[in-house]
Amino acid sequence: MVLSKLAATDERLRVIVRDRVEVIVGSHSDEAVVNKAFEGASAVFWLCPPTPQESPEAATVEFARPAAEAIRRHGVRHVVAATTLGRDTPWQDRAGMATASIRMVDLLRTTGASVRGLALPGFMDNALRLTDNIRAGCIYGAIGPDVKLPHVATRDVGAAAADMLADRSWVEQQDIPVLGPEEHSYADLSQIISEETGHKCGYAQVPFAEWKARFVGFGWPEQFAEAYIAMLKAKDEGMDNVASRSTAIIGPTSFRQWVREELASTL
Repeated sequence: MVLSKLAATDERLRVIVRDRVEVIVGSHSDEAVVNKAFEGASAVFWLCPPTPQESPEAATVEFARPAAEAIRRHGVRHVVAATTLGRDTPWQDRAGMATASIRMVDLLRTTGASVRGLALPGFMDNALRLTDNIRAGCIYGAIGPDVKLPHVATRDVGAAAADMLADRSWVEQQDIPVLGPEEHSYADLSQIISEETGHKCGYAQVPFAEWKARFVGFGWPEQFAEAYIAMLKAKDEGMDNVASRSTAIIGPTSFRQWVREELASTL
C-alpha cells in the first residue's frame, strides 16, 4: 500500500528488498545496505520485522541502529516509522515488545530527523493466519473475550504512511495513532467472522502462561516470548484504549468490510 500509493505521485522511490525486486537487495539491519539506500534520500519509511531474537531490544533497537546511523550520516530529514501504541501511558516501560518498539523510535529521534511514529493497535489482517482455526470453529487468544480494543487494516496504515511521506511539511517528533473506525472485543470479531463468512466461529481465551510455553516451543527465545506476553497483558489491561480518537488518524476500513473484502475469499 505504501509503495503503490507513492508510485502514483511524482516522488522518486528507492526500496530495500531481500529478493525478486532488483533495487537494493539485502536486510535493512545491514549497515552497508541502509547506507547505500539512504544516500541522497529525503524521507524514509521504517518498518521493523517482528522476527524473534534473543531479546526484544535486539529485535527492535539494535536492528534499527545501523539505520539510525545512516539517517544521521546522510541527513535524512523525515522518517515515518511503524510502532505500537503505549507511549506516555502507564504501560510505556512494562509492555515488553511495545516498550522495545517505543525505544526503537526514541533511537530514530536522536538522529535529528523529523520522526513520526505510526502508533498501531492489532491488525485486522492477523486473522488471515487463522483460517484453519476459523474453519475448525474457534479462534484462540490471550486477551479476554470481552475486552474491546481498536484494530486497523494494514491498507489504512499504508495509506497514512504514504500521505506523510508525500507531504513532508511536518517537522515534529511525534507518535500518531492510526486506528480503525470501531473498537471490538475478540468475541465481537469472531461473531462478525461467522456472519460474513458462513463459518460459525467462536473465541476461546488461553492463559498467558500457556501462550508463553507455546511460543518457546516454537523456538522463540525465552526473553522474546516473555516480552511478547508482556505486550499482550498490557493490551488486556487497556493500553491500546488510551489513545485519543480526536487526535488519531481513523482508517475507513471496518472489520466487517475487511472480512468481506479480504478474509471471506480465503475460507
